[in-house]
Amino acid sequence: QDEYKPEKALSDEDLKNAVSVHHALASKATDYEKKPNVLKLKTADWRVLLFQAQSQEEMQTWINKINCVAAVFSAPPFPAAIGSQKKFSRPLLPATTTKLSQDEQLKSHEAKLKQISTELAEHRSYPPDKKLKGKEVDDYKLKDHYLEFE
Repeated sequence: QDEYKPEKALSDEDLKNAVSVHHALASKATDYEKKPNVLKLKTADWRVLLFQAQSQEEMQTWINKINCVAAVFSAPPFPAAIGSQKKFSRPLLPATTTKLSQDEQLKSHEAKLKQISTELAEHRSYPPDKKLKGKEVDDYKLKDHYLEFE
């Protein structure tokens, strides 16, 4: 709410309310129609935040800058934890700066998109039995949501 002053140190309250952009994605909020020039930020922990810009150009500038910073601070994910249960676990998303060059990042993202798309198609080709309830259905929905989000 207050204007940012670079010489002023960040307070504990500022740090508590900070939003981490690692593994985040900013886009135009096409499904939000109450106000113009609204961008949507989806964070790694699946929060969705809406921000309003003064103009279409400013909104696009914010989207581009946020996505650029998110890419720089998004090291490739660690594999998901493996357990004896067949429960779905999300991969761990490190909050560290990537060591990859921009070309390597692009290739990594393209490979990840291809892998996730294939995994989503395969996942949806085996939906849970309609008679099932509880954990199996919840697990299926969680994995579907994760794959769609990615």
